[in-house]
Amino acid sequence: ELKQEFTRTLRADNPHAPQNIVRYSFKEGEYKLVDYMDQTAIHFSLNGNLIPKDSDEGRRQSIRSNIEAEKAPVETSVETSEEAETKDKEHTGDTEAAGEGEGEGETTVEAPEAAETVEAPEAEEPPPSKAPEKKLPNQFNFIERASMTPINPLRERGCQSEPIPSKNFSANVNQWDIYDAYVEELQKMEKAKEKEKSKPQTIKVEEEKRGGRKLSHVEPQHIEPITRVARAAKIAERMVTLNTFDDIAQDFKYFEDASDEFRGQQGTLLPLWNFQYEKTKKLAVTAISWNPKYKDLFGVGYGSYDFMKQGHGMVLLYSLKNPSFPEYMFSSNSGVMCLDFSSEHPHLMAVGFYDGNVATYDLRKATSQPTHKSSAGSGKHTEPVWQVKWQKDDMDNNSNFFSVSSDGRIVSWTLVKNELVHMDVIKLSVDGTMQGPEGLQLQSLACGTSFDFHKKIDYLFLVGTEEGKIYKCSKNYSSQFLDVFEAHHMAVDTISWNPYHLKVFISCSSDWTVKIWDHTIKTPMFVYDLSCAVGDVAWSPYSSTVFAAVTTDGKAHVFDLNINKYEPLCSQLVVTRKKNKTTHIQFNPVYPIIIVGDERGLITSLKLSPNLRKMPKEKKGQEVKKGPEVEMAKLEKLLSLVREPESK
Repeated sequence: ELKQEFTRTLRADNPHAPQNIVRYSFKEGEYKLVDYMDQTAIHFSLNGNLIPKDSDEGRRQSIRSNIEAEKAPVETSVETSEEAETKDKEHTGDTEAAGEGEGEGETTVEAPEAAETVEAPEAEEPPPSKAPEKKLPNQFNFIERASMTPINPLRERGCQSEPIPSKNFSANVNQWDIYDAYVEELQKMEKAKEKEKSKPQTIKVEEEKRGGRKLSHVEPQHIEPITRVARAAKIAERMVTLNTFDDIAQDFKYFEDASDEFRGQQGTLLPLWNFQYEKTKKLAVTAISWNPKYKDLFGVGYGSYDFMKQGHGMVLLYSLKNPSFPEYMFSSNSGVMCLDFSSEHPHLMAVGFYDGNVATYDLRKATSQPTHKSSAGSGKHTEPVWQVKWQKDDMDNNSNFFSVSSDGRIVSWTLVKNELVHMDVIKLSVDGTMQGPEGLQLQSLACGTSFDFHKKIDYLFLVGTEEGKIYKCSKNYSSQFLDVFEAHHMAVDTISWNPYHLKVFISCSSDWTVKIWDHTIKTPMFVYDLSCAVGDVAWSPYSSTVFAAVTTDGKAHVFDLNINKYEPLCSQLVVTRKKNKTTHIQFNPVYPIIIVGDERGLITSLKLSPNLRKMPKEKKGQEVKKGPEVEMAKLEKLLSLVREPESK
């Protein structure tokens, strides 16, 4: 163990140097991480004022000090010689006086001594005093040299705001007031219990199933302050998100793809906002519908098309003004399969579920529970509800909507007070019967997957089925069909009447095709093979010849029959991840954008480039006619080229 070696690598890095220092960059206008940190560790530092003798400045200063020292000895030697002369004169005067008093003989003997004494001071001159050595100061020391720099003027920035209005409140509370408050609360609770008793039995059973917390009528007092702030908070949130997504908002409003001029007839889709909510990431988008009144508001249904992965569902309502968070949220125990807004009452929304139930939600009410919901006792479907459509109010001004399901029933639902009244409009019976147990003959029903009502003829509607057939039906006949189209080889996913032409409708299917029909002719007018299962198709609101479709390979296709009858003007990949399928597509009724939903719960909004929404060019001296008649004539002209001479 003692012989074991431990290698330790010593590096020139300072272990105590911080690694996460940020400094504000005025160039980029944000805080930036400092990449390089100084690794030098200083153990001792001292500001000195000495300079080395060998340096240039040291030599210069030593020469200067020597010159000063040489000047000083010359002055001192002059002073000493003058002092010596005065001393000699005094000395000679003394000796003469002594010689006169003593005699001549003595003077001759002492004369040489006197001469020696005169010469002595000259011989014994003191050596020149050395000048004290000066220290060589460092000329660059900040103490001895100074520099003037302009002083930055101090700046003050302030803002004034009006003081918040304050009110003084005071009240006296005694025992009787407390007692009265308790009595008032008890009375409110008793009234709430009475209302509970007066509710129909079906609504009570539904509430018990939900197991939700019952809200007493006392609680809104606590919620009230929040609701006061809610509107202001929503506006502030929209302002913040508008600033955050400002570049997308600018593109939405003003950007027109200039490169369309060089593409010929081809167009592009510009991605705008993405709408996604954390709780719906594992759910597929099963329905999309725009609100008929508020053109920026749309509803999205979330569920699952996979039979083995059924769970909860959600309905979210998003606004283009706030893509970061939904405006309304409704959750359900079963997956949502379809939804639709009422055109006469835009606050009402009908929803169909995977378990066969239908429900209506009122957006004006603050509750997240449906105002009406079907149940097993009130004629709910036995299979998933694939589509719901609102109709005009009936003779008694009651709102009503229709639903289609895989159980082969098309049901009319009427909102009467607190309950949904159902009525079977038609059963999609197929020719022939099935052999049941014990030789029982069972009537087989076609599985309805989609339907659409005629825009002008109130009683006429079309139904698409899983077998690929399209039935033309009437509300007045519950037992037979007006016509049957052998449309597709697989399930009809979507069927839709043209908004301008009264005879034309479009259908799409999982057999890779999109077909355009004249309901008076059994064969399709146009057939498009998109080489992948088609999930949804939609007519554009601005042109009778433009439609868009989405396929399960994640692409969106936009066609304009007026420009190209054979190929799409744009086929663009919308989803980024592999194995992600696009499920639904819808045009905005006003703005030139489409929204696409996929299997991961993501809604993508895309802007159509100018080539995809071309309008007829204005000729000199002629006004371009606009309106439904022009759009209808445009499509009729195309159909007349395709129709057989007999059917014209």
